[in-house]
Amino acid sequence: MTNAVMELLTDPKPTKICAPMVRYSKHAFRLLVRKYDCDIAYTPMIVAKSFLESDSCRQNEFITSKDDTPLIVQFAAKNAKEFSEASELIYPFASGVGLNCGCPQRWAMAEGYGAKLLQKPEEIVDFIRFTKALVSDEKFTISVKIRLHEELARTVEMCRGLEKAGASFVSVHGRTSKERHQPVHYDAIKILKESVSIPIVANGGVNTYKDFDKVHKMTGANGVMVAQGLLNNPALFQGYKTTPLSCVKDWLDISLSYGTPFTPFHNHLIYMLDNVTSRAEKRIFNNLQSTPAVLEFLNKYFVDS
Repeated sequence: MTNAVMELLTDPKPTKICAPMVRYSKHAFRLLVRKYDCDIAYTPMIVAKSFLESDSCRQNEFITSKDDTPLIVQFAAKNAKEFSEASELIYPFASGVGLNCGCPQRWAMAEGYGAKLLQKPEEIVDFIRFTKALVSDEKFTISVKIRLHEELARTVEMCRGLEKAGASFVSVHGRTSKERHQPVHYDAIKILKESVSIPIVANGGVNTYKDFDKVHKMTGANGVMVAQGLLNNPALFQGYKTTPLSCVKDWLDISLSYGTPFTPFHNHLIYMLDNVTSRAEKRIFNNLQSTPAVLEFLNKYFVDS
């Protein structure tokens, strides 16, 4: 696969990135957002140990195609050995890998994954070094997604260490691991951007294209990563304020052609239609139980509209 990740991240224009989203940033959805100007997309977080040990995990958690590029596979790992070996295994099929050091969920922290790694930032450096030793291709990006420490100086030091170890770029969710819906610390992302020479990607609080543009200007980040905003409107990067009809039709075509199971097929539509349907319509649509029922509703809804 052609790898344009670093070319995109070093372009003066801000790179548009689909964030890793558990259950949601899977193959069909990635193809959809790419039709609407998404530059780079991530897989959902995959546990590296399971990926290495289970053929079932590899078959179910990683699906891609020639049009699904540039693609970054995000792994959760407890140690550098697991991360580097999973990265070596995925190398022929992706543009790069990302280490999850940002997930604040209780289960992940308890297992030693995600934001738990931020408590020992000196060890994260080994994840990069081990992986670069196994995968020497400079075009294959090795990146880290982090949250902020309570003391920003610790995060600056960590990012400089990652840069020295050879990390391709760092994605920063502008909250600490204890913060959920508090305002995003864009000022901190700006400081991190000014503290290293590798690209920095900003993440958090982007729900519209106006937000995307604002975050880029406030932080100077090389790219902006979006999660919830893209779920609600996969055409966000083209400037649409709500999901256009063309995008809904594209989702139907893509998801049905790839055999997307009903639950994710339906759940994506629930998000996409949230800002364009009435409360009464939501009550009906959100409780539908089959693909034919969904198609019948949409046909009637869009004809009547």
